[in-house]
Amino acid sequence: AYRRQRQMCIRDRARLEQLAPGLELVVDYGWLTFLAKPIYWLLDFLYGIVGNWGWAIVLLTCIVKAVLYPISAAGYRSMARMKEVTPRLKALQEKYKTEKINPVGGCLPIMLQIPVFLALYWVLQGSVELRGAEWILWVHDLAMPDPWFVLPALMAATMFLQILLNPKPTDPMQAKVMYIMPVVFSVMFFIFAAGLVLYWLTNNILSIAQQWWINKTIAEERAQRLAKR
Repeated sequence: AYRRQRQMCIRDRARLEQLAPGLELVVDYGWLTFLAKPIYWLLDFLYGIVGNWGWAIVLLTCIVKAVLYPISAAGYRSMARMKEVTPRLKALQEKYKTEKINPVGGCLPIMLQIPVFLALYWVLQGSVELRGAEWILWVHDLAMPDPWFVLPALMAATMFLQILLNPKPTDPMQAKVMYIMPVVFSVMFFIFAAGLVLYWLTNNILSIAQQWWINKTIAEERAQRLAKR
């Protein structure tokens, strides 16, 4: 019944937009409107293909990840090299440039996702089509928090896996903060829309696969260089 009502709302809005051009401007996506509108258009396009807003969000995440792959890969390579030299970090501080390591580069993968995440937040808040939209099993409304907190728990688990793949900070306090962050983020995501958590969870899974592959590639390259010596 709710789905029929939502479809009626979509049809009514389409009719009103025909009668009053520019009506779509009343939908406020916040200061990220320039990014939220293309994301909504792409989500709507993907929904037309898969017929499910949840899977449309998963596909959207894959597309965003693919577009940002060259930049994020550079950050992951930097983290992979940093992980290898962490035990000798203090002795190699003057050799960062020769090792092609950028300590700030590890922040790039997360920083690049934040604008998309915020834009998707406004899309979930402002688009009637996503209200009451189901995904699978227990997720009956992607615009509302996960009722069983399964997605936030899975997201926390993937964050722990990412920590294991990343270099461990030499400062013990920073290391503790890194291990606390997944818990803090999972608690924060308890109140976020399930669609947002689904986006971040999918992104984490793709990032883990990308980081694992880059770590493996760099380890093989280093082993080959050592074998040639």
